[in-house]
Amino acid sequence: MRITYLHQYFNTPEMSGGTRSYEMARRLVAMGHEVNMVTSWREEGGERDWYETEEAGIRVHWLPVPYSNHMGYSERMRAFVRFAWRSARKAASIPADVVFATSTPLTIALPGAYAARKQKVPMVFEVRDLWPELPIAMGALPNPLMRSGARWLERFAYRRSSRIVALSPGMKGGVVSSGYPEAKVDVIPNSADLGLFDPDAADGDAFRESHPELGEGPLVVYAGTMGRINGVGYVPRIAAAAMANGSDVQFVVVGAGQEEERVRQIAEDAGVLGKNFHMYPALPKREMPSLLAGADLALSLFVNLESMWANSANKFFDALASGTPVAINYGGWQAELLRDTGAGLVLPPDAPQEAAARLEAFLADREGLQGAGEASRDLARSRFSRDDLAVQLERVLQDAVAPAGKGA
Repeated sequence: MRITYLHQYFNTPEMSGGTRSYEMARRLVAMGHEVNMVTSWREEGGERDWYETEEAGIRVHWLPVPYSNHMGYSERMRAFVRFAWRSARKAASIPADVVFATSTPLTIALPGAYAARKQKVPMVFEVRDLWPELPIAMGALPNPLMRSGARWLERFAYRRSSRIVALSPGMKGGVVSSGYPEAKVDVIPNSADLGLFDPDAADGDAFRESHPELGEGPLVVYAGTMGRINGVGYVPRIAAAAMANGSDVQFVVVGAGQEEERVRQIAEDAGVLGKNFHMYPALPKREMPSLLAGADLALSLFVNLESMWANSANKFFDALASGTPVAINYGGWQAELLRDTGAGLVLPPDAPQEAAARLEAFLADREGLQGAGEASRDLARSRFSRDDLAVQLERVLQDAVAPAGKGA
């Protein structure tokens, strides 16, 4: 197949952030398909118009549209609209058998639908977050007109899609509740890269050796975005409770985002910054295996909103792939997975003292900790292998191009 793949925030392993689209696209290329990725270059400066690179056999079309996690919602919306407008014509100019558009943002459906209609080919839409429920819950769409527009865009995206890929069972439920046929929705969650995060190949000592201030005690790591939705201020609050308990656990946050200075201020006010709580810049994806290999526990966090329970965060699956136990502070399908398999633990969202006590007990049980790490890797291998899920995605795209039962 010739696949035009639209993802505004595509990353390669040399960049920080999620690489789902890169990993899926390069596997599709390895299967014999032609993949054109239409995306944005987010840094200031450099090129001023479309330019192309080749990444692992993927032909990548970059449009410079500055963007960062430090932007406010209005700035982000301008970036979304600008990319949607410019990418529609680009995507429509690339010969394709299928258009695959992945959110967020939901505005990616506009160029996807335009390109599919112009070329008279199907569009497959991937739902990574349930819009507009989430931004409404976060207060990002206070204007009734904006909320109505977001709901219209959601319905538009689904109506124009031959098939839909949802990243979790909860997201599938949200799509189906809108009236979209359940039989045309496939759940393909974020996945575990078993090769990249092979714990036997990773240098678990490298991160600690480069940061001697961490000492030799247990290490708890949050690696990811510090946005409003992530609620990373939870970590210094737990660190403060752990310090009060006399714990030797060290807490590390690696990343950047809109809430970075707020998290730092919470840590300073709590008296833990530079003591048992540390903040470091975001790392390229290729350096994440060593970070996780050196951690005793990885965190995946969100603010206390039930709307977030359907999430499929990259950091959760990276931890599983690395054989690192995972702690989360929300309910839903990932909480059920951890309870059922013993691959980690579920923390209370608004009780840092209780969370610290649970973490300390979990980390003190070294035999149990080892078992949780083994369960984590087993779960990645049996349920979330990226190679297996890429084959599932290929089938979805093929079914969109030639629906099952036609032309057989």
